[in-house]
Amino acid sequence: MNTPERFSNLPEYAFPRLRRLLDSTPPGGEVVQFTLGEPRHPMPDFVAGVLAENIAGFGKYPPANGTPELLDAISGWIGRRYGVDVGPDRLMVLNGTKEGLFNAAVALAPETKNGKKPVVLVPNPFFPVYAVAAREVRAETVYVPATGETGFLPDYAALPPEILERTVIAYICSPANPQGSVASRDYLARLLYLAEKYDFRVFADECYCELYLGDPPPGALEVAAAEGIDPERVVAFHSLSKRSNLPGMRSGFVASGTDAIARIRQLRAYAGAAVPLPLQRVSERVWADEAHVVANRALYAEKYADAARIFAGVNSFKLPDGGFFLWLPVEDGEQAALKLWRETGVRVLPGAYLAQEVNGQNPGKGYIRVALVAPREETQRGLIRLRDCLYT
Repeated sequence: MNTPERFSNLPEYAFPRLRRLLDSTPPGGEVVQFTLGEPRHPMPDFVAGVLAENIAGFGKYPPANGTPELLDAISGWIGRRYGVDVGPDRLMVLNGTKEGLFNAAVALAPETKNGKKPVVLVPNPFFPVYAVAAREVRAETVYVPATGETGFLPDYAALPPEILERTVIAYICSPANPQGSVASRDYLARLLYLAEKYDFRVFADECYCELYLGDPPPGALEVAAAEGIDPERVVAFHSLSKRSNLPGMRSGFVASGTDAIARIRQLRAYAGAAVPLPLQRVSERVWADEAHVVANRALYAEKYADAARIFAGVNSFKLPDGGFFLWLPVEDGEQAALKLWRETGVRVLPGAYLAQEVNGQNPGKGYIRVALVAPREETQRGLIRLRDCLYT
């Protein structure tokens, strides 16, 4: 089967590349997995009971947009978390936010803008679905460096007007995957005013918003409301995967203005996969409960404190502001990952696998991504081996 031309030169997905890099070499010790960003903390203890109570719901087609009760639970959470009133007509439940980040682009991106080919802005490094969505809508993908020089966030305002005038979507992830950088209120306000000036939408991927050190990260919805920005400018994506350690449940939501949500709902009606009804019932309870979120965040805080202690003598080490990844500088990410695997059995992801080469430069090449998702003791052992192998 031939691959459509628009997808033919996408970078290979990270994990097949990693297997090709490492799997022909035996590990140099007990394996510690720091690669996949899959939460391994306990899920909320009430999940199994709620699922059992609603098991008969698997015998029904679920409401595609979300049950009224689930939409109300999400609306309530947004109000508590961000102080913004977002009614059910501005929400849609998602079968995982990856689906939403892709399908929202299909639903909302115009075929042309100002008579020219549209542009989708993507931070570099990035979550791969951003680039695939841009290709699907046949837009020009403009990869914008998110490096130390820009606070590990893309400086979209520095782009030339001829690019911004064609822009239809700008993706932003905060806290960022992989760097853990948090977009401040000022950053988000500047981006939203840029969107107003040049008439594009901001796709805010906020799946890591409940994992942070210090103050809670601001959200695009709250900044838009505070600044009086048109709600249609913001398309915000949230998930239970990281917040509640439920990556396999595939439950999240998208929030925007009523017009954008109506268009996304229309696409879902024809081509989407709704969240099964029992899982929607579980999601209602999970969005309404904060105790498990606080406990989960405390577990990550312990591991970040361990990382700060273990890397205390490494001048290049910096804790992220949010998320659960370390973004560690090395001379070459692939060489470092292979050395670490061969000598210690610790498995990490080369940063270059999360970024696109532009003009001969890959902004992830000099980094490795370390996912702090394993239990605390395993994480400690792996970080000590990593430090001793690469930094001493």
